[in-house]
Order: sequence, then structure tokens, then C-alpha cells
Amino acid sequence: MGSGDNVFTVVAKNIDVLAMPVVSLVYPLYCSIKAIETKSRADDQQWLTYWVLYSLITLFELTFSKVLEWFPIWSYAKLIGVSWLVLPYFNGAAYVYEHFIRPFYRNPQVRMWYIPRKKDLFSKQDDILTAAEKYIEENGPEAFERLIARSDREARARRGNYTVFQDNHGYY
Repeated sequence: MGSGDNVFTVVAKNIDVLAMPVVSLVYPLYCSIKAIETKSRADDQQWLTYWVLYSLITLFELTFSKVLEWFPIWSYAKLIGVSWLVLPYFNGAAYVYEHFIRPFYRNPQVRMWYIPRKKDLFSKQDDILTAAEKYIEENGPEAFERLIARSDREARARRGNYTVFQDNHGYY
């Protein structure tokens, strides 16, 4: 440290090194623990999405570290980007999920192949009950009941037990 350097100039020159762990790890860890304790899906979505995005940023950084050394502004850009993802004023992680991840996942033109998971130490068995629970969680119990009723009507109609028709109360 030179004679002209005081604590404030050292902090100003190294703000990215000082703020990055607080902004990218300490605050999100605190908020994630709070989110676990609430029943709200919005905060769970915010913080799960944040951790996925933070992991992707870290993988990007590790993969391209030699290239990023050429860009001295990278650490400041990362600090700004992570702040945007984290701060409640912006809710950037939720924005990224709603506008980029969810449309890709929900797009009916993108076919997801069903590959049953193998049961091992770290995964839950993939069975009909798990699939039903997931459907109810995503679409609600009424939609699940309508799906079962429609399936039952179609099965009976195929067997010839009755004719399917609709009146003001539904299908019979």
C-alpha cells in the first residue's frame, strides 16, 4: 500500500472481491433457508432457479477461465449479473425461469422422451403414483379427476358399454 492509499481506495478497487461472496453465496443461502421454511412456491422457484443459474455461471467461468483472464471487466460484469439474479427488487432468477426456461420446458413441440429412471441410492422410484402426484401438482386435483373420468368414459365406450354424449352436466 502506498502512502496515498487508504482503506476506502483499497475497498473501492477490490469491491468485486469483497462483495461477490456476500452477493452470490451468503445472501442466497440465507434466502434459500427462509424459502424452505415457507409454503410459497414463488420463493422456492426463485432460489432453485438462482442456484441452477449460479452453477451454470460457475461452470462457464471454470471452462473459459483462460479466455476470461483477457477481460478485466468480467468480475464486475459477473457481480452485476449475479446481483440482478439475486436482489428481490429485480427477481432476475424468476424472470429467467419465466421467460426462458419455462417456455422451453412447457413447449409442446419439444418432445421429452420418457425414460424410466433406475432405482438407486439417490433417486426416487419412478412409478405411476409419482407421475400422478406430479400431474396434480402442476395442473390441480380437478384436472386430474377430469383426466381419469375421460379415460374411464373412453375405455367404456371402446368396450361398447355405453355411448358417450354430453349434456349440461358433463359427459355420460
